[in-house]
Amino acid sequence: MKIKAEETPWGEVGYATYKRTYSRPMKDGTEEWEDTVDRVVEACNKQLGCDFNDHDQEEVKNMMMSLKGTVAGRFLWQLGTKTVDRLGLPSLQNCAFTVVDDPIRPFTWAFEMLMLGSGVGYNIQREHVYQLPKVKRKVKIENVNDNGADFIVPDSREGWTELLKRVLEASFVTGEGFTYAAHLIRPAGSKIKGFGGTAAGSKDLIWGMQEINSILNKNSNKRLQPVDCLDIMNIIGKIVVSGNVRRSAQIALGDSDDLEYLRAKRWDLGGIPNWRAMSNNSVVCSDISQLPEEFWEGYKGNGEPYGLINLESSRRMGRTHEVQYPDPEVMGYNPCAEQSLAPFETCCLAEIYLPNIDTEEELKKVARYLYRINKHSLAIKCSVKETEEIVHKNMRMGIGVTGYLQATDEQRSWLKSCYLYLREYDREYSRIAGFPPSIKLTTVKPSGTLSLLAGVTPGAHPGFSEYYIRRIRMSADSELVGVCRQNGFDVEYVRNFDGTDDHSTVVVSFPCKFPKNTTFAEDMSAVDQLEVVKRLQAEWSDNSVSVTIYYRKNELDSIKAWLKDNYVNVKSVSFLLHNDHGFDQAPLEQIDKKTYNSMKKRSTPISSLSQIKMEDIEIDDCASGACPVR
Repeated sequence: MKIKAEETPWGEVGYATYKRTYSRPMKDGTEEWEDTVDRVVEACNKQLGCDFNDHDQEEVKNMMMSLKGTVAGRFLWQLGTKTVDRLGLPSLQNCAFTVVDDPIRPFTWAFEMLMLGSGVGYNIQREHVYQLPKVKRKVKIENVNDNGADFIVPDSREGWTELLKRVLEASFVTGEGFTYAAHLIRPAGSKIKGFGGTAAGSKDLIWGMQEINSILNKNSNKRLQPVDCLDIMNIIGKIVVSGNVRRSAQIALGDSDDLEYLRAKRWDLGGIPNWRAMSNNSVVCSDISQLPEEFWEGYKGNGEPYGLINLESSRRMGRTHEVQYPDPEVMGYNPCAEQSLAPFETCCLAEIYLPNIDTEEELKKVARYLYRINKHSLAIKCSVKETEEIVHKNMRMGIGVTGYLQATDEQRSWLKSCYLYLREYDREYSRIAGFPPSIKLTTVKPSGTLSLLAGVTPGAHPGFSEYYIRRIRMSADSELVGVCRQNGFDVEYVRNFDGTDDHSTVVVSFPCKFPKNTTFAEDMSAVDQLEVVKRLQAEWSDNSVSVTIYYRKNELDSIKAWLKDNYVNVKSVSFLLHNDHGFDQAPLEQIDKKTYNSMKKRSTPISSLSQIKMEDIEIDDCASGACPVR
């Protein structure tokens, strides 16, 4: 039986979230959910080669219309467009990872992936960074508005990447400076087709190249340190953000005993460059007892608490104790740390809305269809050679579950058998279809945006609070910002580390609430939340479980004790002080019922985006790097 549009179980802000994020322009407006589902399912056959018959297509459509399972946000936005035909794999992949062990390619590859809309993780441990050659000498890189410049930057993604390559080669290879001209780059504010957004112009690109050149010159005749590589990557991220569509998603992995790295985001000490806001930082650690006291300063509210990455357990096992599924080439993670990755590898995700699943058999059916879509997507061409090789080899996917703490005990109990079913299905399907078996199949991701569609708790997280503010970043020049102001929502410029305002980006505050039957963070200790991670790592995720553990300062000793006893089976984990973290404009802020009602009273829900003018979207080079992660 076909699910009707009015039967889609939207969450409180689900429909508005869908229209804002995934609804593509049409000749007579923008897509409705049924239009998006039809486009995606048709593309599963035409672009991915899934070979769904009529029955399969109806089942997949019903699955998505009823919000029991959906493809990744990138799939929702891109499938059925010319972008997929042109770029293939990178247009659908959520995140990517590299290792900084070469002076050129990791940086240019990261720049390219960010401009294609992927978040990027990178490993800057000393064992890798110290493989870079010394910076030859100081060189002068100069922007000139002159057709006689040594390099005229094309108005394209490839052009921007080539400029970065030349800047790096000048310091590490040739030892020769050069001039470049950026006058061909389209003016700031120009509409960008393909991925959407507006062009940033050349200003931030020029600024970024100057800053990178300055960092390299300061290290003349020396080797770069990990924190230098962090800054270069963060500056690249800042350039990408300049396209005014989204925050550039990055994660840095460094050594646990690298004090300079540990202090890179000690904003309480002052003097921290604003661009370091571009990345979440974690340390690679296999033995929790070896962490220096400096590591825990962030947990006390001094700067940001760094996450923990256990590469040994990530390589050793799938689910807890499943050593028959080793992953020896893993060297890092994607920005949210739910997907272990090899160098130049990308990740492919999907979502199961566990509270909406009625039976164990239905869970297996949803997982099976999401698996088939992801499997075929991993086999398509890739415009980046290194990435195509590793992705086609590993066939790594991450079928995730969301709403775990809103599901019943019975629903949660189905996950273990469903995983075993998927493993067997992968063996048989890969054999018949002629694909390599997938090295990993399942994950638990944060699921911030997709969970909003159905109004369920994100991933493995508890509800933040019954009443809370959800802050969302937007481009300052987006027409949606004006709609938010007109509808009474609080809008303010993003504040930098140094207290200044970033006039290119705003945060919009939305009052939100969860149902009272939701499990809330305030009712769970940090250890309770860690036990949820432990269970999901054992029963479902053979990649990792991405979760931010909300804690209070008096829980730090209990956190350390739990990690001491359980860390051997932990792959990744991050922490955030629940309310007293001192972060300005935090993504989530607990409020009381009175504040919630006051904010709701003076705001009107955004139920239609007809107020916003939308252009037809066709493929075009994303010159500013403003491709959104969706």
